[in-house]
Amino acid sequence: MSSPLVTDPNRSYAPGSDSSAARDPLSIPPEIKASIRILLVDDERTLRESCASVLQMDGFSVTLAGRGEEAVDLLKNRKFDIMLVDLYMSQVSGLELLRAALDSNRDIIVVVMTGNPSVSTSIEALRAGAWDYLPKPFSATHLQVLIGRASHAVMVNREASELRQRVLQQHSHSDTLTLIGISPPFRKAVELARKVALTDASVFISGESGTGKEVIAQFIHQHSRRSRKPLVAINCAALPEPLLESEMFGHRKGSFTGADRDKPGLLETANGGSFFLDELTEMPLALQAKLLRVIQDGVVRRVGSESTDAQIDVRFISATNRDPQQAVDSGVLRGDLFYRLRVVPIALPPLRKRQEDIPLLANHFLTYYWHRHRQMPDRCPRLSEESIAFLKSRPWRGNVRELQNVIEHTTVLMDPDQVIQPGDIPLYEDGAGEPAVEARPVPTPMGNEPYHVAKDRVVADFEKQYLTALVERAAGNMSKAARLAGVDRTTLYRLIDKHQLLRADGEGSVE
Repeated sequence: MSSPLVTDPNRSYAPGSDSSAARDPLSIPPEIKASIRILLVDDERTLRESCASVLQMDGFSVTLAGRGEEAVDLLKNRKFDIMLVDLYMSQVSGLELLRAALDSNRDIIVVVMTGNPSVSTSIEALRAGAWDYLPKPFSATHLQVLIGRASHAVMVNREASELRQRVLQQHSHSDTLTLIGISPPFRKAVELARKVALTDASVFISGESGTGKEVIAQFIHQHSRRSRKPLVAINCAALPEPLLESEMFGHRKGSFTGADRDKPGLLETANGGSFFLDELTEMPLALQAKLLRVIQDGVVRRVGSESTDAQIDVRFISATNRDPQQAVDSGVLRGDLFYRLRVVPIALPPLRKRQEDIPLLANHFLTYYWHRHRQMPDRCPRLSEESIAFLKSRPWRGNVRELQNVIEHTTVLMDPDQVIQPGDIPLYEDGAGEPAVEARPVPTPMGNEPYHVAKDRVVADFEKQYLTALVERAAGNMSKAARLAGVDRTTLYRLIDKHQLLRADGEGSVE
């Protein structure tokens, strides 16, 4: 006979109790628990029902079987996520049930229970495919912790399976980064985006380059009541001030050379929808003042116009790869504009703080680009465990976008069914092990200049010397220079133009 479950009659096992939370360190959401189907097989009624009571109080869906033949029939007709089975039973043994379960569903997690634990039987069960084993007698807490770990594995497997299905069902492709991740900081950001999407509140997204700020903006728009109207985006760092003003606000015929007709701006195009201001901190202050007027009054005045040209209703979503509060403190971003646009702030974590998401993202991009570049969807290469460990060890200064590019590069060079090893993954120069860019010493200002004048001069001298040394180190390769500096290429070009340095992209070398 098996040993009974050891429980404490004075303890409460209610799902919402403090003791339940303390015993559930992985914090499986209640809706996930309710969807996890557990088959519990043991020929001792007392133990079987005691275990079921504890697991059901925790919110799991539990099915009981007292005989091996009954369990075999259940496995044939229903799909279970987890099976708890006694190793020693009459007629049909636990090992036979283990093999039958894995034959019917290769994703099922099987935990064997035994009142006579030994090294040989444990190894035999694990070799046959058992996920873990539970020696009897065991406490309710021990059972809950083990099933909690198994449930977490079920949840991760479901995420990966659903991700593969979405990729396989795609009929069109895009280079848009996908909202994929299970890490707590990323899920928190996505959940916040989901909640705010239902409102018209302005959203301010911050995060390093490549973390997916534009994707979050698209997600918010697609889940909002404005989804049938356009999401219009503009990169404030990519255009010089006159062109940026014309693109945003539109212009009147004759307002400047080449303005041969009236042209509505992107703000008017976005009417009824959403307007995405990417790299807002790069917008000139004069345009920030004009934008603030649009946000306050909802009216647009085109360049060269002396009257109101349009009344608009748009939802503003802004983004920056800088610290926005620091931009306000340094005078780069108007405080009144910032506080108007930052009704709900969303901070996206860098990939180095989302290590558990790297395997999901890498496998997604691998499948996506294999389908995009090849016609053999059933023979996709796969990443070895060593490759996954290697990817998780990288700094990913370019974040998800850099990982995406690396996986695409890897994918196009692979053969069908090939197991990708670390040596197959290209290494891009990211500055690791290289000497830092050294700027020449900046003269210390004397006390005979006003503070702001001296500060602007010193900053300008530093930027010019830094850019010169940076581009020399990158041998004129502007993409590499941008990576080394940790900025967008458009930002690098803007700084080079600001200091009237010649670009190294066909227009000469940086002086």
